[in-house]
Amino acid sequence: MPWLQVRLAIGPEQAETYEDALLDIGAVSVTFMDAEDQPIFEPDLNTTPLWSHTHLLALFEADTSPDAVFAHLRLLTSAELPEHHAEVIEDQDWERSWMDNFHPMRFGQRLWIVPSWHDAPEPGAVNLRLDPGLAFGTGTHPTTALCLEWLDGQTLTGTQVLDFGCGSGILAIAALLLGAEKAVGTDIDVQALEASRDNAGRNGIADHQLDLHLPENMPALQADVLVANILAGPLVSLAPTLASHVRPGGLLALSGILAEQGTEVAAAYAEAFELDPIAERDGWVRISGRRRA
Repeated sequence: MPWLQVRLAIGPEQAETYEDALLDIGAVSVTFMDAEDQPIFEPDLNTTPLWSHTHLLALFEADTSPDAVFAHLRLLTSAELPEHHAEVIEDQDWERSWMDNFHPMRFGQRLWIVPSWHDAPEPGAVNLRLDPGLAFGTGTHPTTALCLEWLDGQTLTGTQVLDFGCGSGILAIAALLLGAEKAVGTDIDVQALEASRDNAGRNGIADHQLDLHLPENMPALQADVLVANILAGPLVSLAPTLASHVRPGGLLALSGILAEQGTEVAAAYAEAFELDPIAERDGWVRISGRRRA
């Protein structure tokens, strides 16, 4: 069925007021959308920042009067409305539309990420079954792609890999499929660990191959390979800790880093690692290197 979509151009200080008001008058959903392609990079802990120019989108049943919606909003907020607009939009099969946008993705020479509803383009390649989505990392973001391509270029046979901030487990699972003997994954989010465990099972990874822990429960180890796709701030502050988890001669790959943050992050690891040239894609970078003896 069709829907009435109401759009308001608001500032972040108006978000809560108008969200509550729209829900009070019967909106079935309320969504915030960036109005100017303005990035938000590293929000403060326990904050949910909004863009300085935000569009608030609300859906109502199609027979709802837009004039009535706007009149009620004026009454509830006791203020003149910001720039606003209403239109009727047609319904569609949103799940099918979403699925149609995702196809198998190749990383490097051997590795493919293949959604569950697709056949593998190269059955004999290394095919990691993972459905793209918003949570935890699925290969669609440049930082994940940079790490996957790096893993594909390494000789991982028989190695032990540490995936620090494992999310969906995509990097640890890729390493195991590429020949690593064992992987350890750690994340501060229990749901991420569950997602990693589920994704490992879908890819035929045995329980003993992937060891998952909260950071406070992670065993002491020095891995042959460490990958961490998190954020620049934590990567800088955790540099001594992460270095201690890589054996002499072991390999390191870091991402989740904006291009303008690359120099700072590299400097935090330069003493402990012989670093490669920084790799960049779409404004994000990967820093890699080998642990000094």
